[in-house]
Amino acid sequence: MNPGDRVRVDRADRTYEGVLLPSSTDEQLVVKLEGGYNVGVDRKRADVEVLAEDVYEIDGTDSTGADETGSEIEFDDDLPTISLISTGGTIASTVDYRTGAVTAQFDAEDVLRAVPDLAGRANYRGRVVANILSENMDPPIWQDLADAVREEIEAGADGVVVMHGTDTMQYSASALSFMLETPVPIVFTGSQRSADRPSSDNVMNAVSAVEAAKSDCAEVMVCMHATESDDRCALHRGTRVRKNHTSRRDAFETVGAEPLGEVDYETEEVSFRRDYQQRGDTDLAIESDLESDVELLKFTPGMDPAFLDVVEGSEGLIIEGTGLGHVHTDLIPRIEDLIADGTTVVMTSQCLEGRVCDRVYDTGRDLLEAGVVEAGDTLPGTAKVKLMWALENSADVEEAMGTSLAGEIQERSVPWE
Repeated sequence: MNPGDRVRVDRADRTYEGVLLPSSTDEQLVVKLEGGYNVGVDRKRADVEVLAEDVYEIDGTDSTGADETGSEIEFDDDLPTISLISTGGTIASTVDYRTGAVTAQFDAEDVLRAVPDLAGRANYRGRVVANILSENMDPPIWQDLADAVREEIEAGADGVVVMHGTDTMQYSASALSFMLETPVPIVFTGSQRSADRPSSDNVMNAVSAVEAAKSDCAEVMVCMHATESDDRCALHRGTRVRKNHTSRRDAFETVGAEPLGEVDYETEEVSFRRDYQQRGDTDLAIESDLESDVELLKFTPGMDPAFLDVVEGSEGLIIEGTGLGHVHTDLIPRIEDLIADGTTVVMTSQCLEGRVCDRVYDTGRDLLEAGVVEAGDTLPGTAKVKLMWALENSADVEEAMGTSLAGEIQERSVPWE
């Protein structure tokens, strides 16, 4: 039997029928079922019957799933050049049928093979910066990613698409927003559901991200499903986006405003509803130094002041306070000590919308007197990344944290719905 054969697999009291696919190991059979799902079966414990040969054309692959002949990407002078940079994540993942877990395995060229709809939209350059699930992302990889994006733009890319796991995508998008001045679009995209699942969002997200990377918006954006349907993708500014659902395809939202724009999947039209930086309006520049010794702490009622001992000596601390930016009054003396010892302490709010204002209540005034810096309506995660950047690149950190550098602070905090 060979990949592409229709087979019936009997194992214990279960029978599977479908098309035999290439397997990443010799011990496993992989069968694509009629419903679209793939199933892995232990080869030694299964009885296999070939029902029909070569019913489905499967490209030649070796035991690791790599294309034996490699991939050739034709160049068309009439098309823009888009760089595809892979960091791993579900959009570039397959299922390990030994464990049943989703693992990051594909590089950028694998994504081109996995998403044929990308063909004919652009000329592609591909490179891998990392091959990790996004919970393993860290600041040194952000720096590698920023360097890679800079190199791709210097090499002539008209836009960059970064394929990234969704769990920490908002942090990486924020990091590049502060690190890079870009004359072309930089678009992050990912997938909530792996390509093995019929409900996968990888194709629409990838296609829409490429269309956004061809647009005139020279900013760092996140491109993900705008609704649960396969109709359009939202384009979120990299410093204002948040993942608000664990598994829905439309998990990402722009906090406190409408998304920057959207991509209509059917018409392939890219439209924007808010002002943005135009393509070519700025020269390429990079400031990628980061201070990694910055922590983010969420205040909750009853918190032991001893929690602040953990961050003693840190260069920076972001606090998610309640409401307008408050903590229990018992914490204020310890916060004042941290500031006196050289830690920059920045206040954000754990509310989803609105801005910090510590001049309204006594607690807030005490925090300001202690030296706490207000971050406006900057999202807590964005504030952490910004402080890491500001401590290394800004002469006046307090002024930088209160100034919108990459769209992270809005002029007004008003309901937009």
